[in-house]
Amino acid sequence: MKNESLGLKQIDPEIYGALVSEMDRESEGVELIPSENYVSTAVLQAIGSVFTNKYSEGYPGKRYYGGNQFTDIIETLAIERAKKLFRAMHANVQPLSGSPMNQAVYFAFLKPGDTVLGMDLSHGGHLTHGHPVSHMGKIFNFVRYKTHPEEQGRIDFDELARVAHETKPKIVLCGYTSYPRDYDYRDFKKIAEEVGAITMADVAHIGGLIAADVMRNPFDFGFDIVTTTTHKTLRGPRGGMVLCKQNFASTIDKSVFPGLQGGPHMNTIAGIAVALHEAGQPAFKEYATQALKNAKALAKVLMDNGAKLITDGTDNHMMVVDTVTSFGLSGKESETTLDKVAITVNKQVIPDDPNPPVNPSGIRVGTPAATTRGMKEADMEKLGHWIVDALKNKDDSSKIAQIREEAGALCKSFSVPGIKESRLMLETTIN
Repeated sequence: MKNESLGLKQIDPEIYGALVSEMDRESEGVELIPSENYVSTAVLQAIGSVFTNKYSEGYPGKRYYGGNQFTDIIETLAIERAKKLFRAMHANVQPLSGSPMNQAVYFAFLKPGDTVLGMDLSHGGHLTHGHPVSHMGKIFNFVRYKTHPEEQGRIDFDELARVAHETKPKIVLCGYTSYPRDYDYRDFKKIAEEVGAITMADVAHIGGLIAADVMRNPFDFGFDIVTTTTHKTLRGPRGGMVLCKQNFASTIDKSVFPGLQGGPHMNTIAGIAVALHEAGQPAFKEYATQALKNAKALAKVLMDNGAKLITDGTDNHMMVVDTVTSFGLSGKESETTLDKVAITVNKQVIPDDPNPPVNPSGIRVGTPAATTRGMKEADMEKLGHWIVDALKNKDDSSKIAQIREEAGALCKSFSVPGIKESRLMLETTIN
């Protein structure tokens, strides 16, 4: 028997073992990292398909390789579905992830040293929005605006306008990685017009919620460019998209390819196309609506039980907990403690955090993955109580064991999409 006909278990038992263990981890625990989610069986089938084999530099109808008639079909479908869902004039679905999609926009419209106005990282912004450790922060001049945590995360647009008029940015960028509020895109647009800047919204974390029309769409407020990842709330494979007005289309496309990337990952684009199709169905809107309800419910029980939430609540799917103030624990200690009870979160900086990112003062918590599994408000209330109890009793081994048992029992009631099918595929003997 040739090796090509053997399955993963026979060819590489170490990788097989890690894969099975990850299936167990996802099934037996609760995923509350707001940037993570579960894809459907259909998406898994697409990204594990023969499109992995194909090289497709260029765009539909304009490839540099032959044999692309079927890749053109899937990329065109992905483009048209993205345009419809986000009410965009143009869509590029080739960026390999969130960082390249933003880099493509910067390189399309900026010269080294040009100024971008974006959100401060500790207040919720993203590394690619100009943090000094990012290469983008070394090439371009990023100036930053902040939020007012004491005013439920309100952005001071008077101060933002002052900074914009003073620094004359080429791009006014709004978007975040840990900001629990929705944006007032109208005010951003007004300020950008005053200084002659392009408006760009990075909606990577809320892309699925915008696609479902349960959160504001920047295009409805005249924005020029919107970027989003395709995983997170959109429930697709890991990739990125750049959506824009028609007059920016050619510049964006040239910046993605050949400017920044070579051949796109066509198996991922196939998965993106499937996810976008799913996002257009009524069931997806129900999921997105429930994710917001779940976030409100989880935020309330946390606050009612002594947890200090940055912004004192949430407008989206996530919240940031100041664990130092609430429980006397760093974010790293909190993350590790919750790992012990099979509740997965991530450590997170808080506004103007005095502690380093590797051991910050908070954690970030979100509802998309738990909602995808079918959990609702009552389940969020249980999770909120377990989170607080675990963090208050981190050194009580019997209490930690009890919470883990209770959380594990809850998980048994909610399957993870795609796990059953993946197990069956892995265990199938290939002859």
